[in-house]
Amino acid sequence: MAVVTAPKPPRRKGAGVTIRGRRLFVPYSFVAPFFLVFGVFGLYPLIYTFWVSLHDWDRLSGDAGFAGLDNFRDLFADPDFYNATFNTFSIFLLSTIPQLILALAVAWLLDRRLRARTTWRALVLVPQYVSVVAVALVFSQLFGRDFGVVNWVLEHLGLISDPVDWTADTWSSHLAVSFMVMWRWTGYNALIYLAAMQAVPRELYESAMVDGAGRFLTFRRITLPSIRPTLLFTVVISTIGGLQLFAEPFLFDSQANAEGGTEHQFQTLTLMLYKYGFINNDAGYASAISWVLFLVIALVAALNFYLTRRLSGSDR
Repeated sequence: MAVVTAPKPPRRKGAGVTIRGRRLFVPYSFVAPFFLVFGVFGLYPLIYTFWVSLHDWDRLSGDAGFAGLDNFRDLFADPDFYNATFNTFSIFLLSTIPQLILALAVAWLLDRRLRARTTWRALVLVPQYVSVVAVALVFSQLFGRDFGVVNWVLEHLGLISDPVDWTADTWSSHLAVSFMVMWRWTGYNALIYLAAMQAVPRELYESAMVDGAGRFLTFRRITLPSIRPTLLFTVVISTIGGLQLFAEPFLFDSQANAEGGTEHQFQTLTLMLYKYGFINNDAGYASAISWVLFLVIALVAALNFYLTRRLSGSDR
């Protein structure tokens, strides 16, 4: 007995194009909110800041006329700019390199089978809960010249004979601010490393133990190559944050101003930007500083990315 099937309805013209268009539109609709938010709060302020940097712009009275590249020319002729750049990179290197190494060590310890592991992991993140203002005030007291705990410990250990005025000298102030940054961000990076270490297959460690590899060799040959993308992420994020350091040096001095010490010994680029933008009300000059800082951060981040990729390629 023959089976009679109903004829298929005729396909409308343009139906395939409509379905194909929907398939193309749906993915873009999901990512569109990010680009809209970035355009409003990221790209537009960036372009507008560059426009302001090309003008003699007072923050109170407004635009006083087109100045071209005069703000950039004055900035590169300003000795305070080079001093602030040196301070920024000095504090960044003194805080970031030990911070990431210590975070790796802490993450490696937390990755082992410890008692009350959840408690230890929560305690590592405690510095993130504390206000940066409170951290800066406490550390400014710890590094006080007359009654600071750091000077008291160093004197009892016989490392110094006279109290150190941590805010008066360039290197001492850089060390003090770096310790502040390290205390605040080491636990945060340690938890990021710990999450990456938890994703490493345990079979690799078991195979290494069977082959007789020690803990340090296992860490160097298995753990570090496995978490290399996470290492790159933390290096880039730490670079961006370290070169924009503001709160710690701003509050380290008891006067809490944007000068960065009596001789600008720990004035960073963001402090200099704040000084000209919100104290001197020179928005054009401050915008020029912000754009130079943006280019410096982009260049250093790209260099970090390039070096990390080269090192990862050479290890293969």
